[in-house]
Amino acid sequence: MAHLEIQGVSKGFDGVDILEGISMTVESGQIACLLGPSGCGKTTLFNVVAGLSSPQSGRVLLDGEDITGSPGHLSYMLQKDLLLQHKRIIDNVSLPLVLRGVPRDEARAQVAGLFETFGLEGTQMRWPSELSGGMRQRAALLRAYQYSRDFMLLDEPFSALDAFTKADMHTWFLDVAERMGTTSLIVTHDIDEAIMLADHIYVMRGNPQAGVPTTIVGEELIACPRSARAEFAVSEAFLVHKRRIMGLLGR
Repeated sequence: MAHLEIQGVSKGFDGVDILEGISMTVESGQIACLLGPSGCGKTTLFNVVAGLSSPQSGRVLLDGEDITGSPGHLSYMLQKDLLLQHKRIIDNVSLPLVLRGVPRDEARAQVAGLFETFGLEGTQMRWPSELSGGMRQRAALLRAYQYSRDFMLLDEPFSALDAFTKADMHTWFLDVAERMGTTSLIVTHDIDEAIMLADHIYVMRGNPQAGVPTTIVGEELIACPRSARAEFAVSEAFLVHKRRIMGLLGR
C-alpha cells in the first residue's frame, strides 16, 4: 500500500489558470475520490499526479518521496478500457509485466491466479470483443493492478457503463479493493458514485474558462464500512452526505 500527498499544486495552460493551490492526502489502503463538474480540471490534476505533466508550483509525494513530474510510479486507468483487440484477455492484463521484461509465459502464470479474484475466471483465452462492458472494465482494472499493486489512479472508470452494470461494478470494486488492500484515487463527477465508493471525498469547484481556477472547496468523510455500502446507498445518511456535497458545489 502507498501514501500519497499533493501539496499546493497549481497548473495552467496558455495563460489560463486551471488549478490553484490543490492540497490533499490519500492514506494507505484508502479509496479517495476527486469530485467535481466536467471541465473543472480533475483530469489535469490526475496528469500531474501521474507525472505526465509538471505543475507550475507544488509537488506530489509518494511515501514521502517527491515524484513530481516523474511518470511510472502509479498505475493510471482512463475512462475507456483500451484493451488491445488483437490480444487475448490474459495477454492484455499481463502486458505491464511483459513490458518490464517478464517472459510471456511467466507473465501469464503470474496473473492467472487473479482472474477468479477479479471475477474474470474463464475469460483468459477470450478476445476483448467477446466480453461485456463490465467484464472489459474488470480486465482493464486487473491490468492497472499489474502495473502498480500499491496505488491506482482511476479516471471515471465506470462512466461508460449502464446504471445496472455500474451498480454491480461498484459493489464488486469495493470488495476487491478491500481484499487486495490497494490504495486508489478516483475521478468522478457523479455524486452518488463518489459517496458509494469513497472513504474520503475531495470536492473541487471552479470554472477555469471563465477565469475562476479550480480549488478544493471541501471534504467529506464516509465512515460507513465498505461491506455495508449497498444498504447505505438507500439510507437517510447517504442523502445527508449528498446534500452537504451539493452545497459545496453550489447546487
